[in-house]
Amino acid sequence: MQLQKREAQEKQFVTHDGSSLFYRYWPRVTAGPADRALVLFHRGHEHSARLQHVVDELGLEDSACFAWDARGHGRSPGARGDSPSFAAAVKDVEYFIRHLRLEYAIPLANIVVLGQSVGAVLAATWAHDYAPSIRGLVLTAPAFKVKLYVPLARPALSLWYRLRGNFFITSYVKAKFLSHDPERIRSYDSDPLITRNISARVLLGLYTAAERVVADAQAIRLPTQLLISDSDWVVQRGPQEKFFQRLGSAIKECHLLPGFYHDTLGERDRSLALDKIRDFIRRLFATDPAALMPKDPLLQAHQTGYSYDEEMRLRAPLPPWSPRYLQFALTRVLLHTLGRCSTGIRLGLATGFDSGSSLDYVYQNQARGSLGLGRIIDRGYLDAIGWRGVRIRKQHVQHAINSAAQALTTAGQPLRILDIAAGHGRYVLDAVAALPTRPTAILLRDFSQANVLAGQALIAARGLGDIARFEPGDAFDAASLRGLNPAPTLAIVSGLYELFSDNSAVLQSLRGLAQAVASDAYLIYTGQPWHPQLEMIARTLTSHRDQQAWIMRRRTQAELDLLVNTAGFNKVEQWIDDWGIFTVTLARRRTPI
Repeated sequence: MQLQKREAQEKQFVTHDGSSLFYRYWPRVTAGPADRALVLFHRGHEHSARLQHVVDELGLEDSACFAWDARGHGRSPGARGDSPSFAAAVKDVEYFIRHLRLEYAIPLANIVVLGQSVGAVLAATWAHDYAPSIRGLVLTAPAFKVKLYVPLARPALSLWYRLRGNFFITSYVKAKFLSHDPERIRSYDSDPLITRNISARVLLGLYTAAERVVADAQAIRLPTQLLISDSDWVVQRGPQEKFFQRLGSAIKECHLLPGFYHDTLGERDRSLALDKIRDFIRRLFATDPAALMPKDPLLQAHQTGYSYDEEMRLRAPLPPWSPRYLQFALTRVLLHTLGRCSTGIRLGLATGFDSGSSLDYVYQNQARGSLGLGRIIDRGYLDAIGWRGVRIRKQHVQHAINSAAQALTTAGQPLRILDIAAGHGRYVLDAVAALPTRPTAILLRDFSQANVLAGQALIAARGLGDIARFEPGDAFDAASLRGLNPAPTLAIVSGLYELFSDNSAVLQSLRGLAQAVASDAYLIYTGQPWHPQLEMIARTLTSHRDQQAWIMRRRTQAELDLLVNTAGFNKVEQWIDDWGIFTVTLARRRTPI
């Protein structure tokens, strides 16, 4: 039977940094609106035109299909095989999906994403970091760990990247090791839009993101189908199997395709794979979206679930004389001895490493200390990955404040800012200084009297006393939040909920905010879905709360978004750092709640 070729329309969309990326759109064949969609993400080195046969052979005529040319690939701009970072490419995915929703009126719940190789890692990372409520994921030969046949290749690449900056690597893989299909081999070798380069920063970012997503796959709750190529020369199977085992999805299936090379959807016997994909997608669309999700309630994740189990492990003492016990004991000794030469460490020991005073010091990012050694130690302290993430979070909060301010101005509404746990308030006041128009009012609150006094001094130093005030306040006291007058139009909660495990307390605070703010007001909230030094922090650092161990329960983005949505806000936009540690999200209050 001769397959009918679906005609693609050539389109462009504008992504987060203003770049215009190319994509192809295949309208649905059957009559009706394009309210169902399959979005395809190609392999590394390739482009969307090479997915034409997948669209045709799947035969999903009741669904629109879309496929982009990733930045630096095909007909999209950028150095070939490059991107500002792997995280920037994931953000491109977020903007692409957002564009499709708005341009074609496709509900998020009616979108299935299919990714291949690097495209599969992009899709999985996006699902983990942004927690989109799409219908499902299909991942084929995900490049969670690329096979580098040269010994110590990855450490060498990392070292060389640190020494000289970005550079490019040419793919060693020949087309005959990608597919058994002679036509696919020939077309790969002759296609002028194939790029054999990949930048070091993208490759290293791919490795880092893949390790994080595989380790934390339980955070992904979407229905997921995984196709593994049995004879893959390009990527390793082990991480794919670990990813599948750890998936938090209620509906998940894994298929091992015997004899398949890496180009799963371009193999000679690809009908075996395409039949499974077609059946999976049709089953997803035949089922109510609510029935596809796990039954365990995310709102009770502080009482049951994998993040609760992780928190309990961090609270449990380590066996004495175990290697990790000795390692962390030595770290504590060094912090309390040599560490005191560092101003930042000394401040953390005195006030708690999560205190407003500590965070304000981290924001300033100026190494200080006693003796010549103290400044060196302080520089290392300030350059810890968590503190680098905190400073990026500050930048993202400022972006979110600017976005909300612009939206309020466009709507003709005043900008009245409330921060319920502002620390010293530096990040808010820095953002306000960059706004084109001064806010009508700024109210900063904090539970700590020391923070209130420091914040009041900052307000006075910046000459904002006519519009700003700083007062004591409990962020979890819903009654005090409900009593605010006039009603804020922008509320901010930054770096607070990450410190408290209990979802009931967080939900109480959010509901108080929803009742305090004006109709259609905006909310900025932050989260910490991942941290590579979680155990080190728990075993060595102290919190501002009675100088107890600083133990944090990670909240997945899906859990955090659900709390905010339950309180009466709809998510609008999200930012995340390149390491996937801290998220900043902008939401808007629903009317009525």
